[in-house]
Amino acid sequence: MRMSLAQRVLLTWLFTLLFLIMLVLKLDEKAPWNWFLIFIPVWIFDTILLVMLIVKMAGRCKSGFDPRHGSHNIKKKAWYLVAMLLKLAFCLALCAKLEQFTNMNLSYVFIPLWALLAGALTELGYNVFFVRD
Repeated sequence: MRMSLAQRVLLTWLFTLLFLIMLVLKLDEKAPWNWFLIFIPVWIFDTILLVMLIVKMAGRCKSGFDPRHGSHNIKKKAWYLVAMLLKLAFCLALCAKLEQFTNMNLSYVFIPLWALLAGALTELGYNVFFVRD
């Protein structure tokens, strides 16, 4: 289940384009769709990424893998998993708020996104200042 860089880029652009087209149709009131349906390209793309990430992480657990040579790599994969779950939580909370399933304050909806951005800044700072190859 290995995709080339060109395939990953094409897949990313395709799902982004589909999402933006559906979003514009919804915002222009041309499509009376549910907000959860608008986010279907995002859900599909995230599912593909999540499956690929879990397969890579499971490969690290097989016998014969030396953890001394890949401890940083597994931590990075774990961060990617947490980031994907935070993004999923934000998208679900946003859709629930837009569909008025909950009367949650909008600032609470953005907590997973803020946590994701703080974690991304931390990861970036760590990679810039502490990782020297």
